[in-house]
Amino acid sequence: MNKTSISNFNICNAIGNTPIVKLNKVVPENCADIFVKLEYFNPTGSYKDRKALAIIEEAEKRGELKKGMTVIESTAGSTGTSLALICSIKGYPLKIITSDAFAKEKLQSMRLFGAELEIILSDGGKITPDLIPRMIERAQELSKQEDFYWTKQFENTDSLEGYKLLGNEIISQLERPIDVFCAAVGTAAMFVGVNLALKNAFLNMKSVILEPASAPLISKGIKGKHTVEGIAPGFIPPLLKKSHYDEARSVDETEARKMAKLLASEEGIFAGTSTGINVVAAIQIGKELGPNHTVVTVACDSGMKYLASGLFD
Repeated sequence: MNKTSISNFNICNAIGNTPIVKLNKVVPENCADIFVKLEYFNPTGSYKDRKALAIIEEAEKRGELKKGMTVIESTAGSTGTSLALICSIKGYPLKIITSDAFAKEKLQSMRLFGAELEIILSDGGKITPDLIPRMIERAQELSKQEDFYWTKQFENTDSLEGYKLLGNEIISQLERPIDVFCAAVGTAAMFVGVNLALKNAFLNMKSVILEPASAPLISKGIKGKHTVEGIAPGFIPPLLKKSHYDEARSVDETEARKMAKLLASEEGIFAGTSTGINVVAAIQIGKELGPNHTVVTVACDSGMKYLASGLFD
């Protein structure tokens, strides 16, 4: 390796190539094999690092984002933390529109990486159907200023490039056919990007979207309140098309929170509630399929982000 390539190394080189593990203790008998991609091994502790890097670098390549511009986005925190990391490395100021409904640790992380935060007040700390749209509206309003680049995470297809890499990693790591991929969705970029890669390799694979049972908009057309950060924004994500999934299921938050604790104590996987939703559904699907099948999902982010939220009390 020459000196030039070494000098270009930074924390961005640590994004991706995360491990994948097979669940053992929380999986019942006569169940399919359940594999979980541990995305909290990314630098900020979530898979959003992949998206943030792809969004910023693709915009740079097109000349839409240039030195001296300010990046702006509305986010629950994980995307914002990832953007804050990338922008700090690349030298872009970052303005984040967020809310008091989200974990204090996430707000602190964004600030520590150098982001400026504007807080939109929530309804008693709940993620209501109107909260994310209000945040987006504020970001859109501010983005009209000169020298602002709005990353528009809910409709930005650049993010798919980062997540296709995640899907390709799963394929190379498992080296076996995959019967079902399931995951909860926020912007749906991770689900769509991974699904595109996996379906290209496994034509008969089934894709299952997950959401909280109290807000089953995709599965039942019902809006509702929930407290699972990063998913179920209260509207159908523009990136998600019906052709991208075969089924939509809802999972009870209580079961997801129990699973998050079990994953830590039984499997050594320290992750949040959205990961709990993913694993609860993966096991349900695995029981339906039975042995000699493979179900894959992801551990979205680190449980360290939720220590003050009451999840692990």
